[in-house]
Amino acid sequence: MASALRSGFSILKYGTVLSFAVALIAYWCRSPKGLDERLDTVLSSLLRAERKVGMSNFARPKVAIGFGGCVDIIVDGVTLLNKIGLPPTSQPLHHDYIENAEQLAQSFAYFFAPGAASERFVTNETLFSQLVEASRELPGNRWSVGGNAPVMAGRMAIEGCDVLLGGSFSPDFNDILSQHIRVAGNTVEEPDIHLILEYPSGASWGPYTSRRANRYIVHSDDHNPYLDSMDEFEKQLKGFEPDLLVVGGLQMMDSFPFKHGERQALLNRLARLLTSASPETGVHFEMASFVDEGLLGDLLEFVLPHADSLGMNEQELPNLLSLFRGSNVTVLSDPNPRVATVLDQMRELYRLVNERHQETGAGRRLTRLHVHTLAFQAMIVTKGSQWKNTMSAVAKASLTANRHVCGSADIDPSKARLIMDESFSVSRREGSQRIPLQESRPVSCWEEEDYEICVAPVLVCTEVYQTAGGGDNISAAGLVLQI
Repeated sequence: MASALRSGFSILKYGTVLSFAVALIAYWCRSPKGLDERLDTVLSSLLRAERKVGMSNFARPKVAIGFGGCVDIIVDGVTLLNKIGLPPTSQPLHHDYIENAEQLAQSFAYFFAPGAASERFVTNETLFSQLVEASRELPGNRWSVGGNAPVMAGRMAIEGCDVLLGGSFSPDFNDILSQHIRVAGNTVEEPDIHLILEYPSGASWGPYTSRRANRYIVHSDDHNPYLDSMDEFEKQLKGFEPDLLVVGGLQMMDSFPFKHGERQALLNRLARLLTSASPETGVHFEMASFVDEGLLGDLLEFVLPHADSLGMNEQELPNLLSLFRGSNVTVLSDPNPRVATVLDQMRELYRLVNERHQETGAGRRLTRLHVHTLAFQAMIVTKGSQWKNTMSAVAKASLTANRHVCGSADIDPSKARLIMDESFSVSRREGSQRIPLQESRPVSCWEEEDYEICVAPVLVCTEVYQTAGGGDNISAAGLVLQI
């Protein structure tokens, strides 16, 4: 459309008839029919890219995923706060953890207005129980398997993998898992409950209006922070011989009241487990919402050096990057960043992680970095590394974003929109190349230095079913085609 408009301006001198024709074409491109056809073309092109790589039922990839799990209660966040009589605060504030109802209101408002995902530990068990009971009574509440590891395991089983899942679950929980998931962990009578306060784009709470659909998660989890399935997981891991080892759920440790040295001891054990993985086994660490700088420092010491793949969203990327720069944790970042901004941040993180690896000589080199945002997927993969099919993987991640959020395996273009720009700059540096979004080839890939970059637009779901678990599903789907 932009090129058509530029052409129109260049031929004005040849007469009003041609100008009028160009104006009609531009109008048609903006019309619903033109937009529908554009979305149809992008969708069919992404599906074609996804199908370029098939999964073999005779050689299912083996993936080991830890740790933890829970039961999610998914409710409308504003409705829940109204039900418990919590009025909108006049002072949005960030809190590392939640001690009372006033802090809950301030923290919810802080993330609700920009539409940023967040997760917080509730130290007040009475308040958390009140929230759980109110959620049970809300019409339309939904229960589902929760936790990074079980959600990623579920997606990978759907996509054709055999999975070893490290977590401690109740018998009822185990019964609803896929037959392709084997659990390594203890049995618990009652699983931990996490409350998912969802809200759509344009939702209102007092003076606040959400800029995009997202969720605010609260929990009072006292099992998962201890990684209590790690011993059994490690035992079964030796005989499982996975193609990929995934670590997630470590945000359960964030702001948790461990005894002195307890958290570091747990992460040191995890580091030894990761070190024992075969060099042929890829190791992926899935980031999450962290605010505890001490925990982030421990992750930099015990976990990141042993991962050759990282996955995160547009909030977690600048958060981790700020820590590498020696700055304070970035609690809230732009929820709708431009492609050029994210790519520059990814390049810098890739460089800093690998510089640290080169200095210490320990662990693994970072060879894969996947960032998922509302508008697009972006991936850096080192040339010649074990990660394959990058273009198809980015397309699959993009399609999975819509499938999960809309709650349907079939993508309906009438319930989607493109919010990625019609062209994007590859960097914020002056004079950087601009790449147009081509409907027939929507995944853009190019090489730089020792790596390849791929970017794909997301068909953003306009009738949101669920945002929670989106990042886990997206990351898992992207990984499936690369192992």
